[in-house]
Amino acid sequence: MERPDLTGVDADVVAYIEALEVELERGRGGTRAARPAVEEDPEAAYHEPPTPFSVLTFSAGGLVKRTPRHLYGRQRRGGMGVFDLDAPDSDAPVLLAVLHEAQDALLFTSEGRAFRLPVGELLESPVRAKGQPLSEWLPLRSGERVVAALPDQGGAYVVLAAERGWVHRVRASFLGPRMIPGMVFHEVKQGGPLVGASWTTGDGDVFVATRRGMAIRFPEQRIHEVSGSLGIRLERGDSVAAVAGVTETSGLFLLGDEGKGTVRLMSGFAVNKMPGGGGKIALKTETFVAAIPAAEDDDVFVISQLSKIIRFAASEVPPKEGVVQGVNCIALRADQAVAAAVAVKRET
Repeated sequence: MERPDLTGVDADVVAYIEALEVELERGRGGTRAARPAVEEDPEAAYHEPPTPFSVLTFSAGGLVKRTPRHLYGRQRRGGMGVFDLDAPDSDAPVLLAVLHEAQDALLFTSEGRAFRLPVGELLESPVRAKGQPLSEWLPLRSGERVVAALPDQGGAYVVLAAERGWVHRVRASFLGPRMIPGMVFHEVKQGGPLVGASWTTGDGDVFVATRRGMAIRFPEQRIHEVSGSLGIRLERGDSVAAVAGVTETSGLFLLGDEGKGTVRLMSGFAVNKMPGGGGKIALKTETFVAAIPAAEDDDVFVISQLSKIIRFAASEVPPKEGVVQGVNCIALRADQAVAAAVAVKRET
């Protein structure tokens, strides 16, 4: 039977059909490509020219891999993805970042410590490759892991968010080249382990999201300059999952562990006057994974627990002002999404 033309068919339906085709071919012992429809779509088949940007993949056990961004071909949203970090099953990916090879990465750990790591010092690897131990550069303690990797000089402040809802704001000048490696910017006893960090403009807002998909937005200048502040009041059993600096015109790519995401427009998410309030639903999901600023001309990277990674155009995700469940971003079977990153303006 000849495959019908799927042009114009909803992307979710196409992704489902493709997944069924892959399973059928596996059952027959065939070798049909996992993404037959992608090659029919010139935009989906786009391959970026060589750039100085790299994708950094971090594992829970302390591995890091640097791969040139252009080696990741763009797929259609909801596709199967490709295998990325080659690590033991017990050491799943937990963090993605897209950084310039000439930059320093600002790394923040679960114990509230900060380090600077020159991206270009990491070994350049293909998409499917083993990582390097972060211990070659960072004196990580037992149980300590990297929770955020930010580009150097990305804003006026960095906002830090802890597991139990506490937030801090750190001036960019404190994070410069003269910063003492391992300097502590958050005490674990105040709010629990650090879970995320984001650059802010200095006069914008902070968006804090929880594992249950609740979130709050408030002015960053309301955070106490010295001791920090309670950013969000959590329900029993919930914890903070992500933090992002936003403005009224921002769009945030929100992702759940089932692989569904949306671009939530901040014009439709009201600002609280002060931090510390209860959250409201930001995304309908079982477990919230990521909140990252994204524009229409950006590309999104999503990685799963089994190290499947996909790159697709952010424009394929419909922007919404209200609460939604999201659209399929990566096809998952016996797997779950664990992290995401955004490549800003892919032509740069």
